[in-house]
Amino acid sequence: MCGIVGYIGEQNALPILIDGLKRLEYRGYDSAGVAVIAEGETWVEKSAGRLSELEARIAGHPAAGRVGIGHTRWATHGRPSDMNAHPHTDASGRFAVVHNGIIENYAQLREELQRQGHVFRSETDTEVIPHLIAAHYAGDIVEAVRRVVPLLRGAFALAVVCQQEPEKIVAVKAASPLVIGLGEGETLLASDIPALLPYTRQVIVMEEGWLAVLTREGVSISTVEGKPVLPRITHVDWDPGQAERGGYAHFMLKEIHEQPRAMRDTLSGRLDPAGGRVLLHEVGLTPDEVKALSKVAIVACGTAANAGLVGKYLIERLAQIPVEWDLASEYRYREPMIDERTLFVAVSQSGETADTLAAMREARSRGARILAVTNVVGSTVAREADWVLYTWAGPEIAVASTKAYTTQLVALTLLAIWLGQHNGRIDPAEARALVDALRRLPDQADRVLALEEAVKAAGEELARHNDAFFIGRNLDYAVAMEGQLKLKEISYIHAEAYAAGELKHGTLALITDGVPVVALNTQPDLVEKTISNIQETRARGAFVLGLAQEGDEETPRYCDRIFYLPRTHRYLMPALAVLPLQLLAYYAATARGTDVDKPRNLAKSVTVE
Repeated sequence: MCGIVGYIGEQNALPILIDGLKRLEYRGYDSAGVAVIAEGETWVEKSAGRLSELEARIAGHPAAGRVGIGHTRWATHGRPSDMNAHPHTDASGRFAVVHNGIIENYAQLREELQRQGHVFRSETDTEVIPHLIAAHYAGDIVEAVRRVVPLLRGAFALAVVCQQEPEKIVAVKAASPLVIGLGEGETLLASDIPALLPYTRQVIVMEEGWLAVLTREGVSISTVEGKPVLPRITHVDWDPGQAERGGYAHFMLKEIHEQPRAMRDTLSGRLDPAGGRVLLHEVGLTPDEVKALSKVAIVACGTAANAGLVGKYLIERLAQIPVEWDLASEYRYREPMIDERTLFVAVSQSGETADTLAAMREARSRGARILAVTNVVGSTVAREADWVLYTWAGPEIAVASTKAYTTQLVALTLLAIWLGQHNGRIDPAEARALVDALRRLPDQADRVLALEEAVKAAGEELARHNDAFFIGRNLDYAVAMEGQLKLKEISYIHAEAYAAGELKHGTLALITDGVPVVALNTQPDLVEKTISNIQETRARGAFVLGLAQEGDEETPRYCDRIFYLPRTHRYLMPALAVLPLQLLAYYAATARGTDVDKPRNLAKSVTVE
């Protein structure tokens, strides 16, 4: 998730921009850059890599301007490089832009601008913005930005400086966060509050569709359409560590709440706005090649493996292609039977997971075609794959994965629909229903997160136990696997997940009075069967915490506590059902006083076998 900073005032802008970017490093980045207007010229410096590399370049020729913008980039369109780093300018260098988010229709905009004679230098979607501003500029930078924003489709935040109008910064928020800081004789801009705290505690949190004009004297805010806005000024009294976490107690909780946004970004540009189709331009298989596939192999570790299990169910159901699901650490040791008619799907949050890379190379040696599902542009998994389906979750700081998992679910759902459309196996009506449901999914995720206080109470109760069991059938079993993993890795409570129908084959021996059982019952065709399994645990004294869809009047009768989830397509329920399980684990862990963001013995990126 990129970081934006901006400064206009009486001080030298450059040190303030660099300091602000350093305070946003926790967001993750792979390149950085600044643009400062000094002595009538726009001075730009940028570099791939860490901020220290940018500082080394700046040290030789620092600009002494009093207005500027800066950026740390988490690569989306285009690999990490000096050229792809922000800020981006038009050909004349008069307009400089930094941008967070994704411009979904950048390819069409770029083609039209090229026809008009514009020359592009980077691989990014962002570069279309300064070119569009240049094309619409007629002496008023604010009016030019107002004209350009409606042409952009996607989720974004941007800041613009203009060489001809050096007394202002123009900023726009459309989904991605922006915060304005109000100082004495200076005004600041940032993606998050930590960058502002050394200079002011008076902030304005930008809202959707706002356009802000920053000057030394303050800020004027309106809608993009020009309607004036009277913003609320907030006094911030966070400590610096808390500020980096956006006011949340832990990065994990912050990342749980970022999931609706992460889902939107992962869906962005991948749903046909004119119909019920999925668009995966990054996957280069033709319809004939999809029809020729004999199988799909999904291989991953940990949380990614749990997401892959959901992907197996969905691809088999929607595309009707046989799917093998394997743990990457075991894959090479079973002599996998794959060949050139196999699509090998490697799922890895970091793109550097050693076991997944080894499995991927084994599959390559046997002729399989490789699709990577990863969150990190330029990672080893991404580089070695034939195609990459990126999950735009943004950086995850907490070791326990949350938003990477849900965006992997979204990406694998898109893949399942896309494969079914390419081989003609998916029913068009079901595809349309799924696409419509995917569009609603982020808003429904917001509704689930509103259950937080009730889940907190359940988590604090769960914290008193040393064992817990998770049960479910089919897709619910796959989500139960992730729920139990989250609980044990951060709270250190022993937890196990079982396919609900397996209880009678041995596990019931462990169910005694008061033992917590988390029962997932979100699949409409399996409600009755799962209720029978819930009754088996209740008969032996279990305390049952249930998850069910709204409107289910039967499941609550057999649960001690119930959480209702918004109704959606049954294949999308995993992305909603996992959210209360993440919160449950989080609050059980905090009640036990564990180090939630850095659980013992675990690492974020597992780069050893």
